[in-house]
Amino acid sequence: MVGSLNEEEIKWPAWLQPLLQTRFFVQCKVHANSNKSECNMYCLDCMNGAICSTCLASHKEHKVIQIRRSSYHDVIRVSEIQKIVDITGVQTYVINSAKIVFLNERPQPRHGKGVTNTCQVCERTLLDSFTFCSLGCKIIGTSKKVQKQKKLSEEDGSYDEESNSDRNKNKIQSFTPSTPPPYRIAKRRKGIPRRAPLGGSLIEYLY
Repeated sequence: MVGSLNEEEIKWPAWLQPLLQTRFFVQCKVHANSNKSECNMYCLDCMNGAICSTCLASHKEHKVIQIRRSSYHDVIRVSEIQKIVDITGVQTYVINSAKIVFLNERPQPRHGKGVTNTCQVCERTLLDSFTFCSLGCKIIGTSKKVQKQKKLSEEDGSYDEESNSDRNKNKIQSFTPSTPPPYRIAKRRKGIPRRAPLGGSLIEYLY
């Protein structure tokens, strides 16, 4: 099933790319004084950015989905997203007893030992039964342009897994929100203490 995804272009819904570019969990500009002003929903009909629960009154007959957060990354429940878009091949996780998928790729500086399967776009470690780590990576990885480039490169023997990953990461930037998630500041390592040579101090004392 996953292999067939690459044979022809998947026609994604018009709201999907704007959804992946949207910043969630920010304060609603319209209902800033409300107790529920956090924007964690998205209207698939309007496609005009994140909305809060108070905004729902203006979207009564529209299709609205709820975005959740895991480790500063946006996720959506499988039970909700699989009804409206094909998530075949995207790795799922279980958080708070609910199965979810990530909207965009997550940085992974290095792989663990014995890794046998990675995301075809960003090379994040995956379980063997999956091909992509997120919806954003699937959009890129199943595009005709990417598949054609990979096929041509493999045929002439010039395909480079590392350089291909770099090209795909540049494309991912068009999906991920402009403001990156919070990150921890690395602690500065202390240098190795160095003591002055004993001989030098003796020479100064003698002279």
